[in-house]
Amino acid sequence: MYYVCKRLEISAAHSLMLSYESKCEALHGHNWIVKVYCRSEQLNADGMVTDFTAIKRDIEGRLDHRNLNEVLPFNPTAENIARWICDNVPNAYKVEVWESENNMAAFEKD
Repeated sequence: MYYVCKRLEISAAHSLMLSYESKCEALHGHNWIVKVYCRSEQLNADGMVTDFTAIKRDIEGRLDHRNLNEVLPFNPTAENIARWICDNVPNAYKVEVWESENNMAAFEKD
C-alpha cells in the first residue's frame, strides 16, 4: 500500500447554522489547515498515488478566500468540510480540518 499526505492552508469565512445560540452563527474567518491523506495499492501511470498539484487545485482552488456558505451545499462545520474533501479527492481515505491550533475535526472512510 502506498500513502501520501498533502497539507494545505486555506483562508476562508463561514457562518454556522446551529440549534443553539453561538457567536459562530455570525460570519467569521479562519486560516484553516487541511491535511488530505490518500492511499492506493497501485501507482498510476505517472508513478503517483494522487498528484499533489491536483489536490491543491481541487481543494484550495475551490475554497481559498471564499465564503464557504456560498460554495458548499451544507452547513460548513469542520466535520462536514472534512467529509466533503474526502469524498472529492481521488484515493483520499482521511482528512483533517484544523480551524485553529486547538480545534480539529477529521473524517476517515471505513
